Amino acid sequence: MLLQLVLLIVGFVLLYYGAEWLVKGSANLARSLGISSVVIGLTVVAFGTSAPELVVSVISSIQDKSMIAVGNIVGSNICNIALVLGAAATLMPIVANKCVVRRDIPLMLGISVFLLILSIDSYISRIEGITLFGGVILYTIFNYYISIKESRAAAAAAGFATSAVGADASSLAADAIPEAAAEVEEIEKMESRFKMIVYIVVGIAGVIIGADTMIDAACVIMKRFGVSEKFIGLTVVAFGTSLPELATSVVAAARKQMDISIGNLVGSNVFNILSVIGAAGIVRPIHIPGGFFESGLIYDYVAMMFISFLPWLFMRKGLTVKRWNGVLLLCCYAGYLGYLIIQG
Repeated sequence: MLLQLVLLIVGFVLLYYGAEWLVKGSANLARSLGISSVVIGLTVVAFGTSAPELVVSVISSIQDKSMIAVGNIVGSNICNIALVLGAAATLMPIVANKCVVRRDIPLMLGISVFLLILSIDSYISRIEGITLFGGVILYTIFNYYISIKESRAAAAAAGFATSAVGADASSLAADAIPEAAAEVEEIEKMESRFKMIVYIVVGIAGVIIGADTMIDAACVIMKRFGVSEKFIGLTVVAFGTSLPELATSVVAAARKQMDISIGNLVGSNVFNILSVIGAAGIVRPIHIPGGFFESGLIYDYVAMMFISFLPWLFMRKGLTVKRWNGVLLLCCYAGYLGYLIIQG
């Protein structure tokens, strides 16, 4: 049993660093090929940061552990909002952009409802998987269009400011840089392409080996304690795949250099549903053992949508997630874990 716990931790570590190295190597390689920061942020970084969830769910689907595949995504989405955003906001209030309230969160909720509709018959077919994955392609194109539009607006504003106030224009332009591009600029730069490729290869290997190790260890622990596959997917596996977001957000908030974006967390949740569930369904149709309603998975979906709705409720007026909002989110996560423990 001790060995399985050690392997579980090793799997977490490999997932964390594998995803980090994959993003770092891929982003630098794309940058060296002349690809813009906006495109890199919306594709390479977005897919790379979802790599743990993607690989875990695909491997689980291949191994016919569909409850881990689905539970991982539902649990990870709950963890991203209730735990990651909650912990960060408790340390430091977070201010969001208007578009997060008006566009991003409603879109995330709409996609969550769509996933619920697809899951009602306890089966996600390959066609439905293709539909979901096609959705993430459209979502990426849409975000690219919006980012380019914001960049042009920022450039126009900076040009106007230059004629009016001179040097202050640069700070205005910097404030208007799209989040996708700004996130890429924070990634450590490399000069050697060989080093970039090494990072990519090692990162991919780390994510795959880490996911496989974590799933195997989690299943052994599941049998040892007699808990369900759904419980493992919604808790242990979901927490493990959300570790990169949690570590980054909490450390940044503790240093009062809060670079977490609610938009990025919301975007991660959208990617999880569309790309991860989509890819897992394409690899192998997903059957929900025991039925969607009978297994109680319907309640986990409802919990995911309720927790996803809370940030919109908090920000609808002041665009800020306050400390007490963060505490409430953490309480929701603790309450949800309590419910899962009772259910077994």
